[in-house]
Amino acid sequence: MDKEFEGKVVLITGGSRGLGRAMAHGFAAQGANLAIASRSLESCESTADDIRALGVQAEAYSVHVGHWDELDQLVEAVYDRFGQIDVLINNAGMSPLYESLDDVSESLFDKVIGVNLKGPFRLMANVGQRMQDSGGGSIINVSSTASVSASPNSEPYGAAKAGLNALTRSFASAYGPAVRVNCIMAGPFLTDISKAWDMEVFNQRAAANIPMASIESVKTRANRVTLLSSPILPNPTKRPLTIRATKANGIRRVELRMDISSKSKKSGFK
Repeated sequence: MDKEFEGKVVLITGGSRGLGRAMAHGFAAQGANLAIASRSLESCESTADDIRALGVQAEAYSVHVGHWDELDQLVEAVYDRFGQIDVLINNAGMSPLYESLDDVSESLFDKVIGVNLKGPFRLMANVGQRMQDSGGGSIINVSSTASVSASPNSEPYGAAKAGLNALTRSFASAYGPAVRVNCIMAGPFLTDISKAWDMEVFNQRAAANIPMASIESVKTRANRVTLLSSPILPNPTKRPLTIRATKANGIRRVELRMDISSKSKKSGFK
């Protein structure tokens, strides 16, 4: 049985844990070769070892996404190793907490903007141009619901993710239709970070405030990213993928809506 991403190369930032690790496993299961990047080379190597056990190639790279010189070196290293990048996933992020808004230092603000906005801009500019020159590809930006709603104790993060939404639209216009550019606005989901949560309290809040009364597993969220990157899809681009939970008359449901770009020419992979 043919695998959907057989022979394709996927670069994932923040790929050594949580959602990034789950996405790496999802793409590998579909035949993709993986470039796993994060600040911790040891963690990336661990994920890469697991990926290789699935019968595909994987390489680990240490990089600070907020530093453009390191990003340029990363891209060169991946192209030297694999000769191509077919899918770029800007997943790395950071959202340090603080007691009050006037406690936010310039250093903290700059770091949050650097990792969540400045770094993805550089990677999209570098990799997106190469994708366009080679005939196509897919870029996925992992945004957040904090980009469209109030985000107490994470305002710089929400602002950076709102900027990432805007960049998604702009890069889709710049590199489409050959390159598909989308983002997913993620709400809370279960990952290694959630192990530190008070789940009894969280579940009570989820039942009261989340229409589905629960949150997705990291594997389910990763599957949505794989779907959006699929070369068999039409050309969904420019706008965030909205995963909306609703509740009416006691019935809960999930609506998955993809806005299709007016650039309907076939695009994506060669």
